[in-house]
Amino acid sequence: MSEDNIDDSTAPLIEHLAELRTRILWSLAAFLTAMVICFSFGSAILDFLLVPIEKTMRALGNTNPVMQYTAPQEYFFTLIRISMVGGLVLAFPVIAYQMWRFVAPGLYRSEKQAFLPFLIASPALFLTGAAFAHYLVVPLAMKFFLGFADLPSYFAAVFTGDKAAQPATESGIDIVFNGKVNETLDITLKMIVAFGLCFQLPVLLTLMGKAGLASSRGLRSVRKYAVVGILVVAAIVTPPDVTTQVMLFTVVYGLYEISIYLVQWVEKKKDEEARAEGIIGEDESLFDDPDDTEDETTKA
Repeated sequence: MSEDNIDDSTAPLIEHLAELRTRILWSLAAFLTAMVICFSFGSAILDFLLVPIEKTMRALGNTNPVMQYTAPQEYFFTLIRISMVGGLVLAFPVIAYQMWRFVAPGLYRSEKQAFLPFLIASPALFLTGAAFAHYLVVPLAMKFFLGFADLPSYFAAVFTGDKAAQPATESGIDIVFNGKVNETLDITLKMIVAFGLCFQLPVLLTLMGKAGLASSRGLRSVRKYAVVGILVVAAIVTPPDVTTQVMLFTVVYGLYEISIYLVQWVEKKKDEEARAEGIIGEDESLFDDPDDTEDETTKA
């Protein structure tokens, strides 16, 4: 008997549905527990998420940065939103494990070994993208947006370090920033989620390669279209300044190129397995382009 057999059972459909219900309940329990934990530390998490705008406001000369909320329930629901996002991130290992326990019995052993690294890489890449957004992109976005309130004082504060560069005005109206907690948090969370998802590109393309839905040759052939697509995404998910858009494009395009080599590595593994089973010859590949083969025959 082959070792690469399906470790599944002959359980009827009702038992599979019952197991799915159990896995969902465990995942929901983990999410609610993590959400309560995050809500308990909601104020500290909010302070952490608002660090980029706080530093920007201090750099622009505001020695006492203040954020406000204009409705009695606004701050409470802001903490709820933070708790939901934080709870989902905190509970992801448990949720992923429950998903794995439900799906694993229907997979070949080789498929299990291949799937586990992606289960670990996915949250790691998401956290990397989230950290990249929080520490690099969001501060640049805040400087860009707040700089429009008073460009002279903005450039004076940022480029000369003179926090008292803004002169007193004898006429006109001063434009000041009175930030709302929920609206400012919207920008930060959207950036974090967007960059976290963009960093999933290697996982997605490599899984598609293992499933036969993508090939390294195909990814190389559509590289120019990928560049356009990445530029469009960068324009949508980042503020309208060139710096953050270039940063996102550079990182995501780099991940795209890495994905090509990961898919190529997957193809090499499949070729080695096919040669070991005698499906193809030593000089053949499962991923050869038939057109290229015909051209070589014609030349010969």
